[in-house]
Amino acid sequence: MQVNWDVEKMKLSKDKTQLKYNDFLTLDGIPAEVYGYKLGTRSALEWVVDQYRVKTDKRSGIVNDPNRADEPRYIVDLIARVITVSLRTMEIVESLPKL
Repeated sequence: MQVNWDVEKMKLSKDKTQLKYNDFLTLDGIPAEVYGYKLGTRSALEWVVDQYRVKTDKRSGIVNDPNRADEPRYIVDLIARVITVSLRTMEIVESLPKL
């Protein structure tokens, strides 16, 4: 069986512990601490979920497809790295002395 790593549009569950990656894959057990690491007003994970989706520009009709034929696991591996960096960053921040 061939695994389909393509993403159309990812979606977080209401409690944000699950990420529906595509019809084949749902990532479960996302720790709440991940959402403490923010890029502006959104967590890094929420930013990736929003940006890494297939979009068509209304004016030009150009399709923006983040899927990579030469690296099919790119997006799922990126999500794993973002979660790891977010957790480690929050651990560092929480270990800093209070001001």
